[in-house]
Amino acid sequence: MKNALFRTPQPWLLTGLVAVFTTFASTTAIAQKTADSPAARYTRVAPSPDGIGKKYMGREIAGVMGWQGAAWLERQEREQEERGDLLLRELGLRAGMQVADVGAGTGYYARRMAPLVGSGGTVYAVDVQPEMITMLTDLARKAGLANIKPVLATVDNVKLADASIDLAIMVDVYHELEFPFEVMQSLVRAMKPGGKVVFVEYRAEDPKVPIKALHKMTEAQVRSEAAQHALVYERTAHTLPWQHVVIFTKK
Repeated sequence: MKNALFRTPQPWLLTGLVAVFTTFASTTAIAQKTADSPAARYTRVAPSPDGIGKKYMGREIAGVMGWQGAAWLERQEREQEERGDLLLRELGLRAGMQVADVGAGTGYYARRMAPLVGSGGTVYAVDVQPEMITMLTDLARKAGLANIKPVLATVDNVKLADASIDLAIMVDVYHELEFPFEVMQSLVRAMKPGGKVVFVEYRAEDPKVPIKALHKMTEAQVRSEAAQHALVYERTAHTLPWQHVVIFTKK
């Protein structure tokens, strides 16, 4: 008779155990879903003059520069201020590469990368604003750059095919992403194994960089947020006058 109850459980006991385990599994699934939800990643705060009132990993997300400010992206002083020639050198672009310019705006850098990847390569110019897509398409056509492919993204997805991209660059863009975690998830999916993701951000460590505080990021903040994804830190280039170039490789 010893241990008879546990060796041959009664129907009422089995029913109770099933109910307990079902409740536990449901509660765990709900808790996991809640932890993985956007609401759990972001907090609402009173918006600052340059922010959207939403914080991610300790920083307030900056407001997006609208298409109405597109002329600033094409300003004559930009090359001198940012030294795009040095940035392109850091990227190591080669003929045939598949490149994504995420947050391309008017296509300022997409147009400079397109000749470097050649006719066998592609530059996907990704933006969420249809007006920017129209402008970058028109400028690429006028420049005769048929290997620039416009991509209209959403605020949480870059809309690029899985494992299709060799190198992705975000120039002064990441700090403005409304859903940075989700955008990076979609971008990492789009990267080929070993592909490189490059963050270019104004240096928050340097008070002499004449950019509003919310539109700058520290290198430590960039690395901390990138670490939430399947990215391995490779190096940081300090060759630009105002910006970090922080480079990661997809695991």
